[in-house]
Amino acid sequence: MKKLLSMMVCSILLSIAFFASCNSPAEKVENAQENVVEAKDDLAKANQEYLNDVENYRKETAEKIAANEQSIVDFKAKVALEKKELRSDYNKKIAELEQKNSDFKMKLNEYKADSKDNWESFKAEFNRDMEELGKAFKDLTVKNVK
Repeated sequence: MKKLLSMMVCSILLSIAFFASCNSPAEKVENAQENVVEAKDDLAKANQEYLNDVENYRKETAEKIAANEQSIVDFKAKVALEKKELRSDYNKKIAELEQKNSDFKMKLNEYKADSKDNWESFKAEFNRDMEELGKAFKDLTVKNVK
């Protein structure tokens, strides 16, 4: 008898707990609306962070490009002091670097921030190319003595 009574009490308590945890359709709609509002807020926040990242990267890269332009001016001044036979070779290399730097500047300015995935791949490729250009600038300053 005690077993029967305790099983009935347990089943009643479980039934009460089950029905108490169920939401009415109005509560479900309200919860869904709250979730949609939160998702929209999260999306807006993520988009703003993405746009801020793009803008910050553009500023940083513009500074690097400006530094490259200043290096070009400095190299041109140094080359003017070199021997005539070395000057033409250096001027060709400087012209190539100047063109690459200009191309990077244009590429960065023309990039349209359309998706985060495209941005990440663009940024990775652009960083790699800028590093190569930086190495080329460093190589230009090294004199190869034979």
